[in-house]
Amino acid sequence: MERLSPEAFRDVLGHFASGVTVVAALDEDTGEPVGLACQSFASLSLEPPLVLLCVAKSSTSWPKVRRAGRFGVSILADDQRAVCAAVGRSGPDKFRDVQWEPAPGGAVRVAGALATVDCELYAVHEAGDHWIVTARVLGLTARDGGRPLLYFRSAYATGEFA
Repeated sequence: MERLSPEAFRDVLGHFASGVTVVAALDEDTGEPVGLACQSFASLSLEPPLVLLCVAKSSTSWPKVRRAGRFGVSILADDQRAVCAAVGRSGPDKFRDVQWEPAPGGAVRVAGALATVDCELYAVHEAGDHWIVTARVLGLTARDGGRPLLYFRSAYATGEFA
């Protein structure tokens, strides 16, 4: 069997549109938000209510979110590209220009998101160069209206829905 190149893998799988989220918690040491942009997010189970996300092992933010144990997943709206860019970059002060609010229990919610899912870490599994993270859902919010921010073929896109 021929080895797949990372470029071909990324190109072909990029044809699957995915939503864009911010996964964030309060840092135990500083009390400030820490987090990452994540497009690998999905519902997993109704009973118990679980979600899953996939995080690169190279992420420097994930260990801080993991240590917090509770985190929020904010499903971004199509007008939140700047939020994704800010939180998706490396380095400190990712939330400097991002409006957010704390949720009960230490989750962080991005203001203006289409929806938020407050989570508690359930399990982490190793999978290649990523971690598969499962989390128990503790709370949910959703706003009326709005369209999702999507990622499609290595670029942002918006969904047109009836």
